[in-house]
Amino acid sequence: MKIRSVDAVWLHVPLDAARQHVSDFGRIAAFDAVLVTITTEDGLVGYGEAKPAVGSAGDGAALVAIVKHELAPLLLGADPRDVGRLWGRMYNGSRAGHAERSGRAMPVLGRRGIHVAAMSGVDLALWDLAAKAKNCSVLELLGGPCRDRVKAYASGGWAPADKLAEELGRYTEQGFAAVKMRIGAMDGSVAASLDRVRAARAALGPTVDLMCDAHGTLNVAEGKRFCTGAAELALRFVEEPVASDDRAGLAEVRAASPLPIAAGESEFTAFDFAELLDRRALDVLQPDLAIAGGLSEGLRIAALAYSHRLELAPHCWGSAITFQAGRTLAFASPAGTFVEVPMGGAPLLREMAPIDMTLHDGHLLPPQGPGFGVAPDPDFVRRHTKSC
Repeated sequence: MKIRSVDAVWLHVPLDAARQHVSDFGRIAAFDAVLVTITTEDGLVGYGEAKPAVGSAGDGAALVAIVKHELAPLLLGADPRDVGRLWGRMYNGSRAGHAERSGRAMPVLGRRGIHVAAMSGVDLALWDLAAKAKNCSVLELLGGPCRDRVKAYASGGWAPADKLAEELGRYTEQGFAAVKMRIGAMDGSVAASLDRVRAARAALGPTVDLMCDAHGTLNVAEGKRFCTGAAELALRFVEEPVASDDRAGLAEVRAASPLPIAAGESEFTAFDFAELLDRRALDVLQPDLAIAGGLSEGLRIAALAYSHRLELAPHCWGSAITFQAGRTLAFASPAGTFVEVPMGGAPLLREMAPIDMTLHDGHLLPPQGPGFGVAPDPDFVRRHTKSC
C-alpha cells in the first residue's frame, strides 16, 4: 500500500446569529478547520483535521500550505500504515534518519506551532487509513477500549448569571450529567465569575459535575482567589486559570488550589506536557489531537497521564474528526475520564458527517465504524471550502 496523494482544504462555516455566542474570544461567528485527505494508490481514503486556533475561528491558509508543500512530499509513495515512522519523518525532517538510529527526537525548527498542527491533521488521516486497511476502528487497532463507557460533558456556559440556569438546563435535559462553563476575563472580575459559578451550582444541584474554564485569562493572584472562593462548590476541575506559558504561575495556582487544575488544549507535543508535569502544574491533561501532534502524540501524552496517576480529558472543540479521535483516545487510555462535547452551534461536529453521539446515562459508548468512523459529506466540504 502506497500513498498517492495528500491534500488539504480550509473549511470555513459561518454561524447565523441564533447560534453565535460571546466569550473572551469575542463574538464567535464562524467555525474553521483544515481537512486533510490522504489517498492510497488503491483508492483507500483517510481523513484528518488540523486546527488553526484553539477557539472556533481561525485562518487556515498557512496550515493548508504546510500540508501541501512541506509534508506531502515527505509522504508520497510511503506506506500509510507506517504511522510512527512517518510522524518522525515529518517532525525531524532531514535528520529523520539520525533520529531513528539514535532513538531520540532531532526536530526541525517547526517543533511547535502550526507545523505540529499541520502534522496533526496528517497523522490523524494516517491512523484513519491504517485502521481502514484492516477494516476495523482505530480503537480496535489500539487494542480496544479500557472501559465500557466514558462520561461526556457539555462544553458551553457563556450566559450571564441570571440566564445560566436556562442554558445549563438545556444541557442536562439532553442527558448530560456534567457541564463546563466559561469564566475569567469575560466576567470582568473574580467576584463576578464566582457569582456565575454559584448560580450554576444552585441550578444544577449537587449531583451534576460542574467544571470551569478561564481560557488562561486570570493572573496568578486571581486564579488563587477564584479557586479558593469556589472550593465549596465542588468543581470537578478548573481549566486554564492562567496562561499556559506561565508554567511557574500555573504550578503556583495548583499548589494553592483545593480544586483540581486542568490544561493542555494549546500545548504542542508530549514535551510540553512533560514540562507541565515536571512543574507539578496539572491534575487533568487536555491535549487537542488536531493541535498537539495527532493521535500518535496523543498516545504519548496519555502515557504521561497514566504514569503520573493523573486524568486525561481530551479537548474536542472542533470537527467530527477531532471529536472521534479524542473519544478514541479517552477509551484507549486507562487515564481517560471525560470526553468534551462542544455546544454553541459546532457545525463541523454536527453537520459535516453523521456520527453516533447518543448519551447513555450521561456517557458515550466507544466509537464505531472503520477508521475514526467519519465520512465527510462531499457537498458540505464543497460548500464550505475557502480558497487560499
